Amino acid sequence: MPHTTNIILSATGIHKSFGNVSVLRGIDLDIYQGEVLCIVGASGAGKTTLLQILGTLDCADRGTLTICGKDITGLKSDELALFRNENIGFVFQFHQLLPEFTALENVMIPGLLHGDKSSDLRLRAEQLLRDMGLGDRMSHKPSELSGGERQRVAVARAMVNKPSIIFADEPSGSLDTNGKQQLHELLFDMRRKAGVTLVIVTHDESLASSADRTVRITDGIISD
Repeated sequence: MPHTTNIILSATGIHKSFGNVSVLRGIDLDIYQGEVLCIVGASGAGKTTLLQILGTLDCADRGTLTICGKDITGLKSDELALFRNENIGFVFQFHQLLPEFTALENVMIPGLLHGDKSSDLRLRAEQLLRDMGLGDRMSHKPSELSGGERQRVAVARAMVNKPSIIFADEPSGSLDTNGKQQLHELLFDMRRKAGVTLVIVTHDESLASSADRTVRITDGIISD
């Protein structure tokens, strides 16, 4: 566990239903700056729904959410998009890279959306890709990269705006054993170097056991 008591995210009384199905039934969760937190549980328990709400990609039906000291519960969609772009990164199971762009261009996209100077942004993106061991793959498109390489590009993209917190949904779920190991090492190295907080939904027991803390979701509530 990181040597900090600074809460970077606080969720209180989070409820979410889809139709008549109650998916989250009152989640209270504090996440600390610089920690690696894994969210585990059976399929359908509400893990991904919780991750999307904590990451501001979806809204709770009830409850409050504070991130980086800001209550984001009542923000308008454009305000929320700006906050997300400046403070949050995402890594998805199937990378979600844009196929028509190179690895470097994919990494640069969040910074371009933020309005960063392109020359500075390019240097930052190039350094991130070198840090990911992809210095010779920058001009390759996703179809020319292996699964592990594509996921490392996705991690670089998540990091390019220097976020405070990164949310990852089954980030190694589509990788082979060697790829999983490399990605897990990369995530922990990223936390060590950049101090970023990582919140990861995973079924991977080795990743969960390596985390600073594990939270289990059962039937829409935190069970331990």
